[in-house]
Amino acid sequence: MSQTAAVLSLTRKNKVGLVLAGILGLLDLSNVFMIPAEDSDTPGPPTAVFVATAVLGLITVIAVVYTWRTADRSGSRAVAGSRTLSVIIALPAFFTDGIEAGAMLSVSVFVIVSVVVIALVLSRPAPPAAQ
Repeated sequence: MSQTAAVLSLTRKNKVGLVLAGILGLLDLSNVFMIPAEDSDTPGPPTAVFVATAVLGLITVIAVVYTWRTADRSGSRAVAGSRTLSVIIALPAFFTDGIEAGAMLSVSVFVIVSVVVIALVLSRPAPPAAQ
Protein backbone atom coordinates (compact mmCIF):
# COMPACT_ATOMS: atom_id res chain seq x y z
CA MET A 1 0.00 0.00 0.00
CA SER A 2 1.47 3.37 -0.94
CA GLN A 3 1.71 6.17 1.60
CA THR A 4 -0.75 8.31 -0.35
CA ALA A 5 -3.36 5.57 -0.06
CA ALA A 6 -2.60 4.94 3.61
CA VAL A 7 -4.63 6.69 6.27
CA LEU A 8 -2.54 9.24 8.13
CA SER A 9 -2.99 9.72 11.85
CA LEU A 10 -2.98 13.03 13.69
CA THR A 11 0.05 13.93 15.77
CA ARG A 12 -0.12 15.59 19.16
CA LYS A 13 0.70 18.91 17.45
CA ASN A 14 -2.23 18.46 15.08
CA LYS A 15 -4.60 17.63 17.94
CA VAL A 16 -3.50 20.61 20.05
CA GLY A 17 -3.91 22.87 17.02
CA LEU A 18 -7.37 21.46 16.31
CA VAL A 19 -8.50 21.96 19.91
CA LEU A 20 -7.25 25.56 19.90
CA ALA A 21 -8.84 26.13 16.48
CA GLY A 22 -12.13 24.77 17.79
CA ILE A 23 -12.00 27.17 20.73
CA LEU A 24 -11.23 30.10 18.42
CA GLY A 25 -14.03 29.01 16.09
CA LEU A 26 -16.52 28.93 18.98
CA LEU A 27 -15.35 32.37 20.10
CA ASP A 28 -15.86 33.64 16.55
CA LEU A 29 -19.34 32.10 16.51
CA SER A 30 -20.21 34.03 19.66
CA ASN A 31 -19.71 37.29 17.74
CA VAL A 32 -23.27 36.91 16.46
CA PHE A 33 -24.45 37.84 19.95
CA MET A 34 -22.35 41.03 19.96
CA ILE A 35 -24.00 42.65 16.94
CA PRO A 36 -25.12 46.12 18.04
CA ALA A 37 -28.74 47.16 17.67
CA GLU A 38 -29.68 49.24 14.63
CA ASP A 39 -30.28 52.38 16.71
CA SER A 40 -27.12 51.94 18.80
CA ASP A 41 -24.42 54.60 18.60
CA THR A 42 -21.74 52.43 20.16
CA PRO A 43 -18.43 52.49 18.30
CA GLY A 44 -17.12 49.25 16.93
CA PRO A 45 -16.85 47.11 13.85
CA PRO A 46 -19.66 47.09 11.31
CA THR A 47 -22.28 44.34 11.44
CA ALA A 48 -20.73 42.66 8.39
CA VAL A 49 -17.54 42.00 10.38
CA PHE A 50 -19.49 40.25 13.13
CA VAL A 51 -21.37 38.14 10.60
CA ALA A 52 -18.24 37.28 8.62
CA THR A 53 -16.31 36.19 11.70
CA ALA A 54 -19.27 34.08 12.86
CA VAL A 55 -19.41 32.35 9.47
CA LEU A 56 -15.64 31.74 9.59
CA GLY A 57 -16.06 30.37 13.11
CA LEU A 58 -18.70 27.94 11.88
CA ILE A 59 -16.44 26.84 9.03
CA THR A 60 -13.60 26.34 11.50
CA VAL A 61 -15.69 24.23 13.88
CA ILE A 62 -17.02 22.04 11.06
CA ALA A 63 -13.52 21.61 9.60
CA VAL A 64 -12.09 20.76 13.04
CA VAL A 65 -14.66 18.01 13.57
CA TYR A 66 -14.10 16.67 10.04
CA THR A 67 -10.32 16.69 10.42
CA TRP A 68 -10.41 15.07 13.86
CA ARG A 69 -12.62 12.25 12.59
CA THR A 70 -10.88 11.61 9.27
CA ALA A 71 -7.33 13.01 9.63
CA ASP A 72 -7.82 14.35 6.10
CA ARG A 73 -5.39 17.12 5.12
CA SER A 74 -8.10 19.01 3.26
CA GLY A 75 -9.85 19.59 6.59
CA SER A 76 -6.62 20.94 8.06
CA ARG A 77 -6.32 23.30 5.13
CA ALA A 78 -9.89 24.49 5.63
CA VAL A 79 -9.13 25.18 9.30
CA ALA A 80 -5.97 27.09 8.37
CA GLY A 81 -7.78 29.03 5.64
CA SER A 82 -10.67 30.07 7.85
CA ARG A 83 -8.29 31.09 10.66
CA THR A 84 -6.19 33.10 8.18
CA LEU A 85 -9.25 34.97 6.92
CA SER A 86 -10.36 35.61 10.49
CA VAL A 87 -6.95 37.16 11.26
CA ILE A 88 -7.14 39.32 8.13
CA ILE A 89 -10.54 40.59 9.25
CA ALA A 90 -9.08 41.48 12.68
CA LEU A 91 -6.05 43.37 11.34
CA PRO A 92 -7.77 46.76 10.86
CA ALA A 93 -7.98 47.03 14.66
CA PHE A 94 -4.24 47.74 14.67
CA PHE A 95 -4.66 50.71 12.33
CA THR A 96 -7.83 52.29 13.68
CA ASP A 97 -7.72 55.21 16.11
CA GLY A 98 -9.69 55.07 19.33
CA ILE A 99 -9.41 51.34 20.02
CA GLU A 100 -9.31 50.63 23.76
CA ALA A 101 -6.20 48.99 25.20
CA GLY A 102 -8.15 45.92 26.33
CA ALA A 103 -9.59 45.39 22.87
CA MET A 104 -6.16 45.85 21.30
CA LEU A 105 -4.70 43.29 23.71
CA SER A 106 -7.41 40.75 22.93
CA VAL A 107 -6.94 41.21 19.17
CA SER A 108 -3.17 40.80 19.61
CA VAL A 109 -3.60 37.57 21.58
CA PHE A 110 -6.11 36.34 19.00
CA VAL A 111 -3.68 36.96 16.14
CA ILE A 112 -0.76 35.27 17.94
CA VAL A 113 -2.82 32.22 18.93
CA SER A 114 -4.23 31.99 15.41
CA VAL A 115 -0.74 31.94 13.87
CA VAL A 116 0.27 29.19 16.31
CA VAL A 117 -2.91 27.25 15.47
CA ILE A 118 -2.22 27.48 11.74
CA ALA A 119 1.33 26.18 12.22
CA LEU A 120 0.16 23.29 14.43
CA VAL A 121 -2.73 22.26 12.23
CA LEU A 122 -0.63 22.30 9.07
CA SER A 123 2.24 20.29 10.57
CA ARG A 124 2.60 16.92 8.89
CA PRO A 125 0.52 14.10 10.36
CA ALA A 126 2.27 10.88 11.30
CA PRO A 127 2.22 7.96 8.84
CA PRO A 128 0.40 4.88 10.10
CA ALA A 129 2.40 2.38 12.14
CA ALA A 130 3.88 -0.54 10.21
CA GLN A 131 1.86 -3.69 10.58
